[in-house]
Amino acid sequence: MGERADISRLPDPRLTVAGRYDRVVAAGVGRVWENVLDWEHLPALHHGQFHSIDLLDSGPWGWRASVVNQPGDVARAQVIEVRIDRDAGRYCSATVEGPGAGSEIWTTLTPLSADRTAVAVTFHVAEDRPERLARIGERYVAIYAGLWDEDEAMMVHRERALANRRRSSAASVEPLNLGPLSSLLTTLPRLVEFGGERFRLLALEGELIAHAATCPHWLGPLDDATVEDGCIRCPWHDYRFDIRTGASADGRGLVLARAPRVSVETGDVILSAAPAFP
Repeated sequence: MGERADISRLPDPRLTVAGRYDRVVAAGVGRVWENVLDWEHLPALHHGQFHSIDLLDSGPWGWRASVVNQPGDVARAQVIEVRIDRDAGRYCSATVEGPGAGSEIWTTLTPLSADRTAVAVTFHVAEDRPERLARIGERYVAIYAGLWDEDEAMMVHRERALANRRRSSAASVEPLNLGPLSSLLTTLPRLVEFGGERFRLLALEGELIAHAATCPHWLGPLDDATVEDGCIRCPWHDYRFDIRTGASADGRGLVLARAPRVSVETGDVILSAAPAFP
């Protein structure tokens, strides 16, 4: 599969350009390349366009995966291949099997500053009827505007989370008084900072529980994650965690940052550092 890394050729000359999409994203080009190679986020972050994805191959050249766009639509699965050329600042996303086979989407990335990158996308399809091309192009542009909106929000949040983590590495772990239990209960769920980490405090089956509000995978936000069967799911990559223990709930092996101990002393809710593991 290594030969697929070479995308020095031009788009397939048999294809026709259906449209173009341009924008500037508030992320450095390194963060954008990270996003391009992150096949795993597609059905989690972009669930409106992708239902599931199974990786077939990957490497420095890019990745290839089987993609199902809608639930129960396995018969119309596509094989998508993303090939990159970092030196040229571009990549191609090609449909090699399934609906739309033969189409190519070429994207050029131009660094503008440490936190701004220009993105230019052209859509190449096996269609030459003007009325069809216009509709296809409009559809592609609408889809890509939404995808890049969601990707940009993730990249910006990730950059800020990394910066915050670097700054908070020496934060205090002194006990934190959150005030009277009776008042606190009316504000749950509640986000708090403790020991340089963000935690969400909530009530579950009559028990006060604190869990990390940051996913350990890519520092995704768990602030608003729905609790289902005692577990939460990261909106970026669908990683699941048990909120009582912080342990992985899907066998991927990652663990949430250790939560503080929650206690009630003389009517006040106190967060304190959890005892060290034996």
